[in-house]
Amino acid sequence: MRRKKKPGLKRNKHKMELKDKIKLSQNVAVFSGIFCVTVALLLLLNFWQMSKSDPTESKVIEALVERLKQEPNNEELKAEIRNFDLLARKAYFNSQWQVKTGAYLLLFGAIVLALALRYYYSLKSKIEAPDTQHENEIASRILAQKGIIIVGALVLVLGLGASFATVNHLNYYDAENSVAQAVPTPEDEGIEVIEVGENVEEPDTESEPEQALQEPTPERSQPVETSAEKEVDSGANENEEKAVEKTEPKPATAATSNNFFAEIRKNYNSFRGPLAQGISYSKNIPTEWDGTAGTNVVWKSPTPKHGFNSPVIWGDKIFIAGADASSREIYCYSRADGKLLWTAKADNIQGSPSSMPRVTPDTGLSASTLTTDGKRVYAIFATGDVVAFDMNGNRVWAKNLGVPENHYGHSSSLITWANKLFVQFDTNRGGKVIALEAATGNTAWETVRQSKISWASPVLAEVDGKYQLVLTADPIVAGYDVETGKELWSVDCMMGEVGPSVAYSDGIVVAANEYARMVAIDIKTGETLWEDDMYLPEASSPVAYNGLLFIATSYGVIVCYDLKTGEEYWEDDTGSAIYSSPTIADEKMYLMDNDGVMRIYECSKEMKKISENELGETAGTTPAYMDGYIYIRGENNLYCIGK
Repeated sequence: MRRKKKPGLKRNKHKMELKDKIKLSQNVAVFSGIFCVTVALLLLLNFWQMSKSDPTESKVIEALVERLKQEPNNEELKAEIRNFDLLARKAYFNSQWQVKTGAYLLLFGAIVLALALRYYYSLKSKIEAPDTQHENEIASRILAQKGIIIVGALVLVLGLGASFATVNHLNYYDAENSVAQAVPTPEDEGIEVIEVGENVEEPDTESEPEQALQEPTPERSQPVETSAEKEVDSGANENEEKAVEKTEPKPATAATSNNFFAEIRKNYNSFRGPLAQGISYSKNIPTEWDGTAGTNVVWKSPTPKHGFNSPVIWGDKIFIAGADASSREIYCYSRADGKLLWTAKADNIQGSPSSMPRVTPDTGLSASTLTTDGKRVYAIFATGDVVAFDMNGNRVWAKNLGVPENHYGHSSSLITWANKLFVQFDTNRGGKVIALEAATGNTAWETVRQSKISWASPVLAEVDGKYQLVLTADPIVAGYDVETGKELWSVDCMMGEVGPSVAYSDGIVVAANEYARMVAIDIKTGETLWEDDMYLPEASSPVAYNGLLFIATSYGVIVCYDLKTGEEYWEDDTGSAIYSSPTIADEKMYLMDNDGVMRIYECSKEMKKISENELGETAGTTPAYMDGYIYIRGENNLYCIGK
């Protein structure tokens, strides 16, 4: 006869099962808690170590470069510098991976801990409470548990915060180089429009430029500082909504675009020339000169204020800008003899900061190159001030876009097309691209970008008869419709502090950045054609021409690739620092180093150096070209080089 189990035994077995589950959940909670605390402490330690050093600088490489200056022919030292740079780059990205992985592990551990604790307390509630328990003991235990939970949560939050702060450390690397926090950023965009009589006209892209070209003459003249600037009346403020498409655009016809392109081909109207692609259509460009001896130097003129922007040309006029703590100025020189025709100041602009933002010496307050459409010349400064002057130096309009939150200083150059002025405004607060009406400064459209801070400049590309802006930043390379601001395509492929602009030719966009990679993209499909990470530029923008791609590293190596396949054809180690961008003129590649030495190469698959020419002073800008002449901005002077 079967014996019946007693109810008490069944309850006891159930209690034992609950206790086993409680113990298991308790162990899981303890181990996951220890895991979380360990990972969080490691992340905090990593953040503390990173905060004690500046990852944007390498003292070892600087020391090696200084040694190389003393031993310029030491090939082993050059190889050591390259290898160290490559190891540093790999170590940096490995560190980034470790930090991000740690953050994910910490988050996973916290989720497991929370689930284990929830399960633990739900099981404990199913066990009958003991008959007697001292009230103070219960209160003490609850208080202790709360204390442990609060401390653990604080460690977890600090660990997660440290991981994010470490990942973004390069973007905010030093408080000394960040923009002054006291400078207000206006929410409203203040615009002032100044009538200047008959001098201000709507742009007519079909008309020829009014300036009659005069060939430069060998005689030199010192510039006379005059100012054609007028008193500025207060303009009306306009509160403009930020949207991708602000007004219904008037599309530029193909004929209008073709006519304007024909005009800019004759000139050199933006950073890296027509369409900002780095290609000049001028002929008979000189290949021999000596700035110190004066050989083939037609004229040179002092530049009143310093700036890293490059010269732009329309007709018989050359434009550059300069700035210091006291003022920001635009200069117009005669292309014929180097005479300073007029000086215009960017002042009395509503919203402009009362004190200058902090910038690094190698960027300054005037790093962005101007642009012109033959009717007006446009400039932007590190203060966020954008100004437009007519060709005689009369101010047409001015506005402040807000002080760019930038730890080096704003350096993205302007470009104009289809009666619009385009501004790449990628800062620490996020990215956007803005189109301003060229005649008034009113916002035509504004598109918010999913990007971080960038120092690169916009490039215009023609695709199937239509033009688009191509921008590069961390992490995207993207194209935007010039009429509406609509994003046409985007490839997530960049990282770090992006300085070089893209190269474009034959439907291929090439984006590159030091400590990242170089990527060739089919602009129609968005497909990545090839990648490389051996030689990468820091500030110098690549140029593509006739199936070839030229890049220059900051430590002086010039490399030629096949544009479509990425095959390396040749390299030349100059041993000099290079920030200037390579440009194509008269079927040759011109590239100037920071010491002011211009190297000229044939555009071919084999390295054929034509000449090396010294300017006689340091220079880091990119030259401009007109038929028979080169215009170079040095540290202190503007030069005209001719045969």
